[in-house]
Amino acid sequence: MTPICMLFLSFTVAYLIRRGYLSFDTTSDAFVRTWIPVSLPWTLLLLNTSILLFSSVSIDLARRAITRAAALSPISSIPGVSLGDERHFPWLGLTSVLGFLFLGGQLLVWKDLSLSGFHMAGGTSSSFVYMLTAMHGIHLAGGILALVGAHVASVLGRPVESRRIFVDVTSWYWHLMTALWIYILALFTFAAQ
Repeated sequence: MTPICMLFLSFTVAYLIRRGYLSFDTTSDAFVRTWIPVSLPWTLLLLNTSILLFSSVSIDLARRAITRAAALSPISSIPGVSLGDERHFPWLGLTSVLGFLFLGGQLLVWKDLSLSGFHMAGGTSSSFVYMLTAMHGIHLAGGILALVGAHVASVLGRPVESRRIFVDVTSWYWHLMTALWIYILALFTFAAQ
């Protein structure tokens, strides 16, 4: 997770330096700012943010459920002891679905940006928006792959303790992706002023 944070920190530094860069305009004999502000579709971005926040809650509920199952596993192995017939909500599945919804929402954001005239190759300012959101999306897709791995481990009947470790690590990663998304939105909000 540290390399991911360093990558986005590097992008932030490049974004802020490029945003403040002045170039010399020969027609006016003055230094001018060439940065073009990007009008972001905030309604879609806030909807995506709420989806990602809810997915962070759902993966934490999955982590708590598997931790409970791991703690009760030794008790359930005692002959004659029954923990009852508990129903389990598929929190990991819900997190995966919400992750896909977030990625689909990001494609809608890109479509909206493109329709409003901000294209990936349209200039430095719009390129940074696409690059930051794309890199976040790629890393979030990696988190979805980890969720799929947790599902596979469950279907294959892996021991609950190894599945718990898998879900713990994946939840840390997922929470990082949520925090990173909020950071990116804050960067777009406050660096644009």
